[in-house]
Amino acid sequence: MSHTIGLLVEMLVAALLLLTIGYCMLLNKRLKRLKADEQSLKATIAELITATEIAERAIGGLKVTVRECDQTLGSQLASAGEIADRLKTQTLAGEEVLHRLSRIALAARPVAAEAAKDAKPAARSLVAAAQAFTERRKAGGLAA
Repeated sequence: MSHTIGLLVEMLVAALLLLTIGYCMLLNKRLKRLKADEQSLKATIAELITATEIAERAIGGLKVTVRECDQTLGSQLASAGEIADRLKTQTLAGEEVLHRLSRIALAARPVAAEAAKDAKPAARSLVAAAQAFTERRKAGGLAA
């Protein structure tokens, strides 16, 4: 009976050793797969680091471009403001001239009505000359 118990214990140990060997083989496969994944993960991390560096350089370039655009737009806005102020001043001056001309025209109307009977051809030639003068001034780039 003692041989039987010894034989059973030895068989049990052998079975456990076989299970241990099988489990070690399974663990070995998993470790190999994990090492392969580690290599691919390292490669992915290296690519991410490279992409991050490229993005940081691109962001730096964009910041410089934004600063340059801001300066350029600022100067152009200031210039546009000055031009708008000049145009406003010139418009007001033109309105003043128009008001003076209309007052002169209104004051000369009664005299012109009497003189128109005698000088209709002369008035027409005066209007034609004024229109020609205006067209020449416009063609030259200057307002009449």
